[in-house]
Order: sequence, then C-alpha cells, then structure tokens
Amino acid sequence: MRISELAARSGVPATTLRFYEQEGLLPADRSPAGHRVYGRPAVERLGFIGAAKSLGLPLAQVRDLLSVWESGPCRDVRAELRPRLAARLEQVHGRRRELLDAERRLQTAVERLERLPERDERCDADCSALVAQTEQQPQIACSLTGAAQDARRDAWRDLLRDAPHHPVEGGQAADLPLQDAEAVMALVREEQRCCPFLAFTLRLDRRGLRLEVTAPAEGAELVDQLFSPGTLAR
Repeated sequence: MRISELAARSGVPATTLRFYEQEGLLPADRSPAGHRVYGRPAVERLGFIGAAKSLGLPLAQVRDLLSVWESGPCRDVRAELRPRLAARLEQVHGRRRELLDAERRLQTAVERLERLPERDERCDADCSALVAQTEQQPQIACSLTGAAQDARRDAWRDLLRDAPHHPVEGGQAADLPLQDAEAVMALVREEQRCCPFLAFTLRLDRRGLRLEVTAPAEGAELVDQLFSPGTLAR
C-alpha cells in the first residue's frame, strides 16, 4: 500500500510516517517510481509504536523494543518491556508528587491572597509572603537507625557491588544491567520514605540502566555511603 493508504488505514499522518522512517521505526520498500510502499505488517507495527508511545516511552526505547517484537518470542518482548514500564511508572509517581506539592503551594498562596486587605499603598512584606516557601525543606538526615539503616546500606552495596560508578554533580551515577531495574525501583521507593532529600534519576536504553543519586551538599556523605568502595570508574 502507498503511504496515503497506510495513513488512512492507521490514522497516523503521512508526515509522522515519514518521520518514523527517518528514525528507523518504520521501514518502507520503494516502487519502481520511487514511492514508499508498505506491507500489511506495517499496520501492526504502527499499533505497537502507538501503544508504546501512549505509555510515555521515548522513541529510542521504542526502537529497541521493535527489534525484539519483530523477531523474538513474546516472552522476550515481555522481558524487555517490563523494566522499562517500571521505570516509567516511577517517573510518573515522581511527577505526581511534584504536581501535588505544586497544588498545595498554589492553594496556600490563594488562601493568603484572599486574607490580604485591599489597600491603596504599595506592597509590603505581607505581599512578598505570597510567594514565600510554604513548607519546610526535608531534613538532611536518614530516619532509619541501627540495624535497619545497616540493612538498607547493605542492600544498596549488594546491588551496586559490581556496577561501575562515577561522581556526578551533586552525587554519584552507576551503570547496571536492565534485569536489576525492579530491584533498583524497590530500593528507591523505600529510600524516598526515609531519606526524602535524596533525588533519584533513572535512564534506560539498549546499554542498560543508568542510576543517578544526588543530594544537597549536606547529604553528600549519605550518597557516598550507598556506593561500595573500590568500583569508582577511572
């Protein structure tokens, strides 16, 4: 089928189909006249691309998944997809927390605004308080103590023992295999409960999982404690 037919059948604009071809997501044959020609599997391929995009997966990850979807069994697709969806879910959870925090701050500002009297004078400290921080920053300290803290630290060190890592601005970064993604997610969730000042960034690509852990300057020592000595990248 021609590109116009594929666009009509799939609901994907022709401009997007050309872009997918440029990005290596949707290969096309050529007619003797040089026109793009697609087979029936292209519709299924577009369905897979659309489903992956609707979950927020970046095109680079969609491209990696397509190579498995095209030639591998369903269990391989599942194995590739599961850690990527887990990472995406963690990102959504983080974004949701940010939005809830922003909602609380905005609501507080609106309530303060309503309490201010209408005056003809210039704004004073009461006005500037509208944009003041309304919540205390998290304390730079872990709420775990004793054996619980030691167990958590050991869990991180077991996970990161063989992972090369190196300093980044404000913390450390480690490279891990994709199969460790779920274990990383579980530890990150637990860490956010006891050490909310720590920031975790997860990136997945065909090479594996990149984990970055950062903190304010006062928490740098706690970040270093998560990483085992002797594996710093040279």
